[in-house]
Amino acid sequence: MFSGSIVALVTPMSSAGSVDFAALDRLIDRHIEAGTHAIVPVGTTGESATLNVGEHLGVIEHVIERVAGRIPIIAGTGANATAEAIELTREAKARGADGCLLVTPYYNKPTQEGLFRHYVAVAEAVDVPLVLYNVPTRTGCDMLPETVGRLASIPQIVGVKEASGDVARVTAIRELSPDDFAILSGEDACTFEMLKLGARGVISVTANAAPALMSRFCSAFLEGDVEEAEAIDERLQPLHAMLFVESNPIPVKWALHELGLIDAGIRLPLTPLAEQFRQPLAALLRELEL
Repeated sequence: MFSGSIVALVTPMSSAGSVDFAALDRLIDRHIEAGTHAIVPVGTTGESATLNVGEHLGVIEHVIERVAGRIPIIAGTGANATAEAIELTREAKARGADGCLLVTPYYNKPTQEGLFRHYVAVAEAVDVPLVLYNVPTRTGCDMLPETVGRLASIPQIVGVKEASGDVARVTAIRELSPDDFAILSGEDACTFEMLKLGARGVISVTANAAPALMSRFCSAFLEGDVEEAEAIDERLQPLHAMLFVESNPIPVKWALHELGLIDAGIRLPLTPLAEQFRQPLAALLRELEL
């Protein structure tokens, strides 16, 4: 159902910290023109952890209205409380989301059985395609392939964003899940290797800065042109690395500010990109002609 270059969209903000909806429109239009295959609003990169519920749902609704059905919208609706995840998912569906991305409950450190029951509860409560999201470095809990395989048997759960950094997990999940279950990379730098093992795309931070290159990279691979995909991947690897020199989305928001697309706003406890990283990142943006 979901594949290709799926951008984990930043939430642009004014220098005072309020959501900048005019800038959000510019970003959305840029992605449509560049061939981005789908948009994830209000995930980790969208600073979901610092938006209140009204802002969270407001961004989702605004993105859905601006996109107007041209590409799929997979709304970020994860939470560390199951009841809150259900409510956010229900509200995203009501606003027209094509699917929802739910990060594993953070801080609570649930067991594998707890993770299973969490996602089953959301699936039973809201009839919308769900994408699991495993990012243990952020959440303090790791959803194992066996748990993903159990959840993949539920028709409404259509895929997983795997961001553990363990490329071999693609093979393990593939063996435990139906053929139409979508494995999506959650680590830009690992995406090429994950595609070769059976992943179908990436939910990408880098696509914010380089949407056309990421779109062509994924399309080339999925169309069978592995050589072109590898060449684009090699070009992008330095940018993948630079966009994680500090916690995401600090570097990518600064990159978009450097490109003149958004203001420099970011919410505490995140801070603007440290001075020593700015020139190297700017140089990479120029080298890639972004």
